[in-house]
Amino acid sequence: MELIDIGCNLTHDSFDEDLDVVLERARSAGVAQFIITGASHEGTQKAYELACAFPGELYATAGVHPHRADTFEDSTEQLIRTLSEREEVVAVGETGLDYFRDFSPRDAQRQVFTQHIDIAAETGLPMFLHLRDAHDDFHAMLSEARGRLSEVVVHCFTGSRQELRAYLDLDCHIGITGWICDERRGTHMKDYLADIPADRLMIETDAPYLKPRNLRPLVKSHRNEPRFLPWILGTLAAARDEHPEWLAERTTENARRFFRISGL
Repeated sequence: MELIDIGCNLTHDSFDEDLDVVLERARSAGVAQFIITGASHEGTQKAYELACAFPGELYATAGVHPHRADTFEDSTEQLIRTLSEREEVVAVGETGLDYFRDFSPRDAQRQVFTQHIDIAAETGLPMFLHLRDAHDDFHAMLSEARGRLSEVVVHCFTGSRQELRAYLDLDCHIGITGWICDERRGTHMKDYLADIPADRLMIETDAPYLKPRNLRPLVKSHRNEPRFLPWILGTLAAARDEHPEWLAERTTENARRFFRISGL
């Protein structure tokens, strides 16, 4: 079984001391390739550098998370544009809207989202999108721009069935994380996971965040790692009544097609 983690924050400082060990554990668990999320100016640069250090195995996105929209400057836009020309960078993002905590003003989030959309439209790269508690604005902006864009994934999707259908109608891919393993807030998703067409589905850990709460055997560390991706796959396969190995093949095929990467 060969898996691709389409969203892992390997530039997070919790991985600074043992990244090689983390990657080796993931490889042993069947994770063959990794898409490192660029979520800030510095994080995007670091994600690119990591991808360069592990060619063909690690890839990067280039963008700024909506939490950090108020840090977006002209130099940040130029960095994203420059790195978008490099083969190690396979998507524009992480970008989008997050009204859950409003760490950045909403008008700044919308402006920065628009700038990312423009870059993706000009470069033809896929978009790696973040959405939380902002469906109306997010859907309106994406709907208006969708005809200018190539592939789009709404990563770490946690919304309602109605919202899911809205993004599928926009020909979006859907990224599923360990949120579905959380009995406190992910149970509503199990009712609609089977509605996602197999050719639109991808899986991710969002490590070091969102460690699966139902993980067995128990692991003392609170840090999520890419090695737990098979557990998310198994939970997803059970909810969809599909064989894990069959679903692994589909999600891996989807990821390679979406990000335009080859197998090792």
